[in-house]
Amino acid sequence: MHTRLHKDLFPILRRLGDGRFHSGEGLAQEFGLSRSTVFNVLAQAQEMGLTIHAVRGRGYQVPRPVEWLDRRALERALGARAARYSLHLLDDVESTNACVMSAALGGAPDGTLYCAEHQANGRGRRGRRWHSVLGGGLTFSLLCRFETGLQSLAGLSLAAGLAVARAVNRHSRHPARLKWPNDVLVDHRKLAGILVEVQGDMHGPAFAVIGIGINVRLDAAQRDAVDQALIDLAEIGVTVGRNRLLADCLLELDTVLAQFRQQGFAGLREAWLALDAYAGRCVTLSLPDARSVNGVASGVDETGAFLLQAPNASVAPYSGGEISLRLDARR
Repeated sequence: MHTRLHKDLFPILRRLGDGRFHSGEGLAQEFGLSRSTVFNVLAQAQEMGLTIHAVRGRGYQVPRPVEWLDRRALERALGARAARYSLHLLDDVESTNACVMSAALGGAPDGTLYCAEHQANGRGRRGRRWHSVLGGGLTFSLLCRFETGLQSLAGLSLAAGLAVARAVNRHSRHPARLKWPNDVLVDHRKLAGILVEVQGDMHGPAFAVIGIGINVRLDAAQRDAVDQALIDLAEIGVTVGRNRLLADCLLELDTVLAQFRQQGFAGLREAWLALDAYAGRCVTLSLPDARSVNGVASGVDETGAFLLQAPNASVAPYSGGEISLRLDARR
């Protein structure tokens, strides 16, 4: 179980979200706390990765304004399509995917969304940890129900990646592109990741939990905690607020998933290929049996399987959650 957070942590952080100085005495009076408790609460926020400046005589300041999650702002940005979602905006959870999975098993409807300011045990693909960044990331999970069975969900993670890339590209002059099977990249550095978990019948009712994490603003320590090249929205000049960005992701997911339900991944394949970051590149696939194969990335097929052209020019499909793709370091 993760560390218990003080009940006033997020209310205080929302007060500091304007980027201005707030005195410790003023915060203590507003929230009915002692000044030492305010100090300890903000120390907890710093342990969670949020930078807070403390200046004698001036008080506490978050160096850059933070737009915290806001239900009304999100609903405004979603417009008429807000009614399609059951929205749950939380301060702190173990994992948004776990929240949605539990809700799904309890009968929650299609479109159930959990988004959290902080998650203690977020998970990425292949069992990796997704590092949550307090105020510097966007982490959410969406429930999608299907009547066509698990067999119809091939390529769903690619479809979700396409939606996220489209949402980012609404605001970015540096195009977000896609890495098979579920990463969103800018300049071959990871901007966002997707984790899809499914349950249900092979040919009957089934559901998918689509978990998405986007890097909004990372500091050096947060980058050092991850063993791959990262990029964030701030670095590429994207200043859109997190509520607007979340709404844009949901709007794009709504559009993409409607097409996916009708046509499967085949109907989205050309759009995905147009954003393929690895097309024509020499790559290495690391397979579950510890073998590695080299070749030229040749896109994906209509099921979302990765296509690898071997040195003899033959092309073979590869699929599975335990396959790792990377550029061939020898080329």
